[in-house]
Amino acid sequence: MENNILGIHHITAIAGPAQRNYDFYAKLLGLRFVKKTVNFDDPGTYHFYFGDEKGTPGTILTFFPWPFARRGTNGIGMVTGIGYSVPAASLEFWKKRFEENDVKHEQPIEKFGETVLPFEDPDGLKLYLVIPQNEDKRKPWETNDIRSDVATRGFHSIKLTVRNVQPTADVLTNIFGYRLLKQEDNNYRFVTDAIETANIVDIIEEPNGRPGNTAAGTNHHVAFRVKNEEVQMAIREKVIAHGLNITPQIDRNYFFSLYFREPGGVLFEIATDNPGFAVDEAVNELGTHLKLPSQYESQRPQIEKVLPELAL
Repeated sequence: MENNILGIHHITAIAGPAQRNYDFYAKLLGLRFVKKTVNFDDPGTYHFYFGDEKGTPGTILTFFPWPFARRGTNGIGMVTGIGYSVPAASLEFWKKRFEENDVKHEQPIEKFGETVLPFEDPDGLKLYLVIPQNEDKRKPWETNDIRSDVATRGFHSIKLTVRNVQPTADVLTNIFGYRLLKQEDNNYRFVTDAIETANIVDIIEEPNGRPGNTAAGTNHHVAFRVKNEEVQMAIREKVIAHGLNITPQIDRNYFFSLYFREPGGVLFEIATDNPGFAVDEAVNELGTHLKLPSQYESQRPQIEKVLPELAL
């Protein structure tokens, strides 16, 4: 099992104004603001990380917030939904909280034997809260408003939308070690037994679907988790043997990354557990400082002037 993918590591999306993004995820949803840094390729743009106390893989949602970003649209070849696991009997709390804060949401529905509450963030990003069939025992991050009996536990699942399920399913099963669990109409649920949480991928097959537009309110990529660099490079060889192009290893400060586009068009990342988010901040101070990649540290004064002010 240790040489397999260990479920979802993180998901990266695009947002509009930084303050609005922070307020929604840290205050309204009650996620911990784990890291405030910048885009490696655009240091004038923030890169936010939200998760649990330590930024544990399987809880990390990251954003590139652009203040004037146009609204994007979901479509073929994209991650089109993000599911968070929540405790049983917590959906009434969340429905009330969404209503009080004008959060766009739907009524709970049943999917694969689980109760699901769909909602959207201020940019239109599609999310859903899920009461899993098996209790999620991960320790949540708590706030004054959101206690452990209702708090999110981390990711439950992701949705991918593609024209043809088979090529994407082939990557999940033959490279990543997932298996098909169940099918409901055009929705195929895949699961890995290598880990008990953040281990579900739903593929929506839409043969006549249209391409999406990657901008605010859409997902940029999904990262799958591996224990360390040794496992990561072994999986890289599997990807190459499968006839797919994949990047060299890239150091992202808090994990090491590989990127490739699976046949359905979704950008996949393979990310390591090591070294983690406490490599440059103590756990009790995570998210309280602007952390810059070393190549940008000499430009800190200029970068700080460009970045929008953020009230934490």
